[in-house]
Amino acid sequence: MSTKERSGCPISLSLELLGDRWTLLIIRDLAFAGKRHFREFLQSDEGISSRTLAERLQTLVDEGILTRSDDPSHGLKAIYRLTDAGIDLLPVLATLGAWGSKYRKADDKLARVANDLAAGGPPALERMKERLRAEHQG
Repeated sequence: MSTKERSGCPISLSLELLGDRWTLLIIRDLAFAGKRHFREFLQSDEGISSRTLAERLQTLVDEGILTRSDDPSHGLKAIYRLTDAGIDLLPVLATLGAWGSKYRKADDKLARVANDLAAGGPPALERMKERLRAEHQG
C-alpha cells in the first residue's frame, strides 16, 4: 500500500493512508474487539487475506498508527497496539458506525454500540480514548 502524498489537502492525506477497505477495519478490531495478534485479525468476518493484512499492519506501524512488539509469551508472535494517532481515529470510527447503522442494514447489536458511542458525544469518546490508552499504552 503506497502512502506517497499527492496533495497537501488534509482529507486527501488522510485518505491516502486510511481510505482502503481494510485499514479502518484493523483499527476497529484493535479498538472494539481487543484483537492484538495477526491470527486474530485474520479471523474477522470480513475475510482479509494474510498478504493484505501483513501489508496494512506494516504500513500502520510505519506511519505511527500502531506499534509492533514481540509477544513475551510466544516467541513467534507479535503484539499490535494503538498509538495516540490510532486512538485519535476513534471519532472517525464512531461517525462511520453511526452513519452505517442509520443508512445500511447493520447488525442491531453492533449498531447500538455505534449509536451509543456517537450519541454520547465528546465525553463518551474521551472516556473510550482513555480506556484505549490504558489498554494499549499501559
